[in-house]
Amino acid sequence: MDGSSPIEFFCIFFDDDIVGYIASETNLYAEDFIEKNDLTPSSRVQKWKDVDSSEIRVFLGIIILQGIVQKPLQKWYWSQRPLLSTPYLKQLMSEKRFSIIMKFLHFTNNETIDLETHPQPGLRKIYEVYDAINRKFKSSYVPERDVSVDESLLLYKGRLCCKQYLPKKRARFGIKFYQLCESSSGYIWNSLIYTGKNMPLWNESPNYKSTTNIVMTLLEDLLDKGYCVTLENFYTSPELAELLLSHRTDVYGTLRHNRIGVPEEIKKGTLRKGEIVGFQKGKICVMKYMDKKPICILSTVHNTVIVEQDKKRKKTHGKSERIVSKKPQAIIDYNLTMGGVDKADQCLSYYPTVRNQQKKYYLKIFRQILNQSVWNSFVLYKKNGGTMSHLDFRLQLVEELAKIYGESKHSSQNTTSSDRLTGRHFPSHIQPTQKKKAPTKICIVCSQKFNEKGQRVRKESRYQCAQCNVTLCVTPCFEKYHTVENF
Repeated sequence: MDGSSPIEFFCIFFDDDIVGYIASETNLYAEDFIEKNDLTPSSRVQKWKDVDSSEIRVFLGIIILQGIVQKPLQKWYWSQRPLLSTPYLKQLMSEKRFSIIMKFLHFTNNETIDLETHPQPGLRKIYEVYDAINRKFKSSYVPERDVSVDESLLLYKGRLCCKQYLPKKRARFGIKFYQLCESSSGYIWNSLIYTGKNMPLWNESPNYKSTTNIVMTLLEDLLDKGYCVTLENFYTSPELAELLLSHRTDVYGTLRHNRIGVPEEIKKGTLRKGEIVGFQKGKICVMKYMDKKPICILSTVHNTVIVEQDKKRKKTHGKSERIVSKKPQAIIDYNLTMGGVDKADQCLSYYPTVRNQQKKYYLKIFRQILNQSVWNSFVLYKKNGGTMSHLDFRLQLVEELAKIYGESKHSSQNTTSSDRLTGRHFPSHIQPTQKKKAPTKICIVCSQKFNEKGQRVRKESRYQCAQCNVTLCVTPCFEKYHTVENF
């Protein structure tokens, strides 16, 4: 691909089909919600207008921007207070429009879901989009030889049957992702979301352990192609190594000494620091090395050879001293190739698109998938000769989404603004309703002001501008609204 624009790489994953599908399902859900609920005439939902693909792309750009410019509360992005204001965001979309799109954002038709035949009932609200983008991750890039498998946890404390608790993770409660990443770049090539013990796994291995099934499922499309996968001790076992070798795939990683098939000498033997013991069976080598504590390693590409490695330079009496450490080659290579998932997680954590206040699990997952797509887009951009940093890539992506897909919106806004300032406008009473003979509504100009406590001023009026369809105080707000460009 010879394009150098961030949006070209991003649209590999969020293409017209996926964005159009999201817009269609969102409109369908909003229409169904309005039809089935008894809404008051003043409800903001009554003013719902269908979204199109262009507006969804601008909406995605705002979410990406929120990961760069982080604020505790979402409403602060549209605040009028100079301390909190983000003027660029107001140009893209109003707070009310963004909030109502987020309310109705949907990814599946609730009426057509069949829990008995659905491939993953636990993900039924997000499965179509998640599966489509995950397939694009795999089809858009061929990873290098070394890949790694690890787990990632998406913070979530809401009600969910498959919520996990991992005490050693920074986010201890959440939704678990099993991920396969390219070791060198951190490109997320494949992922599985844990949905319980009955989650669908590799069809050819129903009798193996769940950890073996997880690795084989993630690697399924890379088997028999000469790849080498690095694993942590949660997954590594002699059983898995034999299975991978039968599919022309190498493996190495740390090993729990109590796994079935590990020699007794490895389990019970004691070593002094720097000593190593190993046992070979075919291509599978199981070794135990004593560093500060014993480390067990399984590898199909290494033996017990110990090599020298420059560890660091230590200053002694003002002079630098070169320190050489000795370690098995297997451990050195493990440290080099195991960090693919951690690298992706770390880079995603700098610009999080997931908000802690998000209550719906499928919106949490969607925001994470969006962030992963931006990261993978950046990796592809760099591999095609791009020179921008990760941050600059995200900023330019937001600018391009706004410029390309927000032009029609801006032109309509400018026309409306022109009519507001130059047209003929007259105050009139708000029409009475069945419940109120003299109804009042909040003045749009007064509501932009803040009191001493930092709260919005709430002042109601009986008058409106029928041409602009807004409520205004007769004086001075009516004149100010129609004469000041940025009131």
